[in-house]
Amino acid sequence: MVLGVGSFAHSIGGALKDAGATVSTYLTRNYGHFPPTLVGPTFLPGVHPSPVPLLREGGVEAVIPQSIDWALQPWAEELLHSGVGVFSPTGEGMRIERERDFAQQLCARFRVPFPRSFVAANRLEAEQVLARHPRPFVIKNPLCSPTSPVHTILCETLADTRAWLRNVNYAEGVFLQEYLGRAEAGHIALVSGGEIYSLVTNQEYKYAFNGNLGIVAGAPLGGLVERDETDKYGLARELLHPLLPWFREVGFHGPVQVTAIKVPSPSPGQWHVIEYNIRIGVTSGPMILRMLKNPTEVVLATTRNERLSPVFNDGLNFGCSLTLAGYGYPFTQVRGPQLPLEVDGEFDCDVWWNEVARGADGQLLATGQRVADVIALGPTLEEAIAKAYANIRKLRVVGSYYRTDVGQSLWPPGNV
Repeated sequence: MVLGVGSFAHSIGGALKDAGATVSTYLTRNYGHFPPTLVGPTFLPGVHPSPVPLLREGGVEAVIPQSIDWALQPWAEELLHSGVGVFSPTGEGMRIERERDFAQQLCARFRVPFPRSFVAANRLEAEQVLARHPRPFVIKNPLCSPTSPVHTILCETLADTRAWLRNVNYAEGVFLQEYLGRAEAGHIALVSGGEIYSLVTNQEYKYAFNGNLGIVAGAPLGGLVERDETDKYGLARELLHPLLPWFREVGFHGPVQVTAIKVPSPSPGQWHVIEYNIRIGVTSGPMILRMLKNPTEVVLATTRNERLSPVFNDGLNFGCSLTLAGYGYPFTQVRGPQLPLEVDGEFDCDVWWNEVARGADGQLLATGQRVADVIALGPTLEEAIAKAYANIRKLRVVGSYYRTDVGQSLWPPGNV
């Protein structure tokens, strides 16, 4: 059972269904309800206040959460004691994503490079930090959540930082993380049975517009993954494996993604953690499951904290994800009408619907600002990118757009 909505539930459910699983979705947000109906039954919280009885009735073996907020729900403890596996670390292991300052402390404990960072409770404290350390900072919420009052604000100058500190919501305080540049990349692995299993190195295109311009959007506009069980770029070796004693100490089992910035000095450059996530991701997750020959087996074994044997499909070495953004995105306060979604031709890769519904006449409608994720895999990066673009051009919604430059920057990892 997927806990989620939209393209996440559609894609994860679709990939696992194609691999032989029986899939359902417990809808956790108030939008994107139609897409997961295409792969299995869906359940509304208003009708089913807890998913746990549904898990028992359906003989569900594992749940896959879209976000870490499932752990704050009134049914979370019941789920943990139900015997159903959760494809996520639990308890103490969740703190590595949930609490940004905890991640910083963990890195200090195991000598993993992390940008200089500070927690401030209010504007006065934040401006005092800036006075003591006059440099640009990335402004984040101290507690990671999709409902956080502050989403990532990337300031590249001291003046940018000073201006934003006058305008952010301090309801939960702010986390100020030193800005280290744009040479960002990520690595996604599974931790299970006390071991780390590398899967892919990835790149997310987080800026709203071509050329990495505009604001950092709420979710990426595109992404790349490269099959990388050997950790060819060193991200896992430098930033995940030093934490193995802690993973074992807290019984961590589930996905882990590290996102990092490569700092030029000392030569040839050193990765610095900017955050850890405990999900396989909206953009990368569907590509990873398609790359594996045995995704259902791997997911189930991870929820049981067993040793893993991931097997990759030959020839699926790279993936490219493109998002069709709807009217007004990424400025979420701008809302457009429901608009007709036109499809011109057959798809020859995965297209996962997000804020999409079917109208009374049977035609598809775009109902929000993220319309679809188009995902293609191939033996080479060039082939995966070309296929993704050939398919996204078959979609049209008035006022929509997509980035046309994915892969032209930020790759290979460590480059700008």
